[in-house]
Amino acid sequence: MRDTHNTTQRAGFTLIEMLLVVTIIGILAAMAVLKIGGQGEVARRETTRGTIATISQAIQMYGLSHSGLPDSLDELTIAPNEDVEAPLDKNSLSDSWGQPIQYKKLSKVKFELRSGGTDKQIGTGDDLTN
Repeated sequence: MRDTHNTTQRAGFTLIEMLLVVTIIGILAAMAVLKIGGQGEVARRETTRGTIATISQAIQMYGLSHSGLPDSLDELTIAPNEDVEAPLDKNSLSDSWGQPIQYKKLSKVKFELRSGGTDKQIGTGDDLTN
């Protein structure tokens, strides 16, 4: 009878261990989801910064070859001739939140590119610019 009692205690202890391990795994998984969720916004901001840099370079190249800045970003999506591809495609003119990148000519050689950022609103504190 003594052996049976020890076996029952051991099985109960194993169940408690398993519940403890499952609880710890659940806590770690929740922490990972929270950490990854925060990284998603960081990744979107960095991707948008890269998009703004790419558009900025295309504008500068356009300025060199046309002796002036484009009137709109759409001009960067038009191929100059059949032998050369357009500098950008229409899909590359939006930020990571699906909003169009705003373009404004400030002078003959200066321009501004702006993304509304997380809140998708131009002119707020989370905007991203060149």
